[in-house]
Amino acid sequence: MSSACETLMVEEVPFPLHVTATTKPLSLLGHGVTDVEIHFLHIKLTAIGVYLDPDVVTKHLQQWKGKGENEIFDNDGFFEALVSAPTDVVIRVVVIKEIKGSQFGVQLESAVRDRLAAVDKYEEEEEEALEKLTQFFQSSNYLKKHSLISFTFPATASSAEVN
Repeated sequence: MSSACETLMVEEVPFPLHVTATTKPLSLLGHGVTDVEIHFLHIKLTAIGVYLDPDVVTKHLQQWKGKGENEIFDNDGFFEALVSAPTDVVIRVVVIKEIKGSQFGVQLESAVRDRLAAVDKYEEEEEEALEKLTQFFQSSNYLKKHSLISFTFPATASSAEVN
């Protein structure tokens, strides 16, 4: 995966503005952090960058233009339009706070399963894929600070690649 020199800082983690994963350059169109609150302590776990073909915004997400964050992210229709858009997707996850691989895998499985179930896309095939993903992270004792995990979803494939 190649990247441009320009970056955006997300919680002190640099994300390149563009990456090339498969056939064409993808742009950083979304970013954020995952966190957890334990006994009033706010702990940031990972920084995340989502890369897509910028044409997705103009061709598949126009109905959400100008809407607020809550309207977009609390709307299953937005998620459905995003995951069904015919584009390559790369999600880069950078560890901020060291975490056990097994904990990360279970959290990831739960979040993905819940989101897919909400849009009625969670069936036997998805369950098997999530089990494999969870097993992949079981083999990692700890994901150390600054570890990079890349999920690549080619538009022309029915599977993802994890690096």
